[in-house]
Amino acid sequence: MQLNFEPKAHSCVVYDGTWPSWGIEMGKQKDEARKLANQLCFAVYSTAHAFNKVYKPLLDPLGLTYPQYLVMLILWDEDEVTVKQLGQRLQLDSGTLTPLLKRLEANGLVTRRRSQADERRVVVTLTEAGKALDAKAANVPRDLFCLSGMTLDGLNQLRTTLLALRGELISSAE
Repeated sequence: MQLNFEPKAHSCVVYDGTWPSWGIEMGKQKDEARKLANQLCFAVYSTAHAFNKVYKPLLDPLGLTYPQYLVMLILWDEDEVTVKQLGQRLQLDSGTLTPLLKRLEANGLVTRRRSQADERRVVVTLTEAGKALDAKAANVPRDLFCLSGMTLDGLNQLRTTLLALRGELISSAE
């Protein structure tokens, strides 16, 4: 069963213990809302797992995990980025990011050094091997697009919708 609730901006208010109408009997609405199959969060969560499964064979030949690939995407676009900037762009805390960067450094793809201007800042830079890996990873986005089975317009619309949802959720959590 597909839920047909279309909320207006910030109008998800429940009065007198009733639920928004999903085109089903009042007594069953609460039960339908609680089913796993009707959870948007589970659809996003399980899709993230599907992404990881699809990315793995694309990234294994590069010696990268998906989170490492995300760091490398930033560095291939803009070398010499602080750990703080990486964390902000990836929405990761330093406790998650530091071990990831240590592995990339141990694999010879990046270096980490203290900024001479401000020793509190750690700057991450690509090594020659890290720069060379960019060319080897060039087809990953195209391959993922082909594996998605979606049109480019469909993927762009989905990305736009997900970014808007993420923005609303972050605003709501603050």
